[in-house]
Amino acid sequence: MKTRVTELLGITYPIIQGGLANLAYSELASAVSNAGGLGQITATSLPSPEHLREEIRKTKSLTDRPFGVNIAISQHKSVDDFIDVVLEEGVSAISLTGGNPEPILRRLENSPVKKLVLVGTVRQAQKAESLGADAVMAVGQEGGGHIGRVDTGTIVLIPRVVESVQIPVIASGGIADGRGFLAALALGAEGIEMGTRFVATKECIAHSAYKEALVRGQETDTIVIKRTIGAPGRVLPSEWVEKILEEERRGTTAEKLRPFISGERNRHAAIEGRMDEGFAWAGQSMGLIRNVPTVAELFDEMITTARTMLDKIGRMGL
Repeated sequence: MKTRVTELLGITYPIIQGGLANLAYSELASAVSNAGGLGQITATSLPSPEHLREEIRKTKSLTDRPFGVNIAISQHKSVDDFIDVVLEEGVSAISLTGGNPEPILRRLENSPVKKLVLVGTVRQAQKAESLGADAVMAVGQEGGGHIGRVDTGTIVLIPRVVESVQIPVIASGGIADGRGFLAALALGAEGIEMGTRFVATKECIAHSAYKEALVRGQETDTIVIKRTIGAPGRVLPSEWVEKILEEERRGTTAEKLRPFISGERNRHAAIEGRMDEGFAWAGQSMGLIRNVPTVAELFDEMITTARTMLDKIGRMGL
């Protein structure tokens, strides 16, 4: 395939693996890159910048193809040292999610690293472009993990962003198969980002209970938490999620809510399989997940399906 995204990132297929807090490390990132997409390492889930350096070097030992590092920006944690490691190790791409990207984009202004920014609105996309982003990843309300504060779905958001910026647009939210991939291209996107679908792959270190929940679940089975503190995120239902919602209904402050939504509570569910003692991110696309393939098998399935659907559309006489 040839789009501005494949050319920008030096990849075969314009398919990008999301940051996936606590899950996206060398094994998954290298598998995605080896399959022809852009794998990513999640940086700020790691204990230190030196741990990030180790993961980058592990990934380099497993693939000779481009990969990226995701930086989940947080007002409570400095990411400067992580950025230093990304630049020192010569990683080809960096994605910025979950906060104001301006300081980092200004710092990266003259670096060769390709800069991708997750956005949820047209205004955010335009701002990212003005600050030097090489591409934006526009996530609709269907997405898992952190989503925009505005309840705009992917099918409307993508063409709106495409017509509002000049840089390439990558579609995210609700995409899990070749049909969604083809639909995103039809909406004007030049690539896709998937998070939830990559959790349910053999190379992802997520606990089997988490993967099984994604396979069993329907599109109606997700819940949005943290709306009351201005940082909405979509998760699987659990007893712990009900505790979070109860705290929100009581008007708990962000500070008091923090122990309920910590990285540790995410690890309880996502890594340890203690699903009712924590929370696990999930998008509505889990209604489309039927199996837990290898990443290579997933790519083959997606490309085959997209080509089949494209042929079907062609036979309609358009």
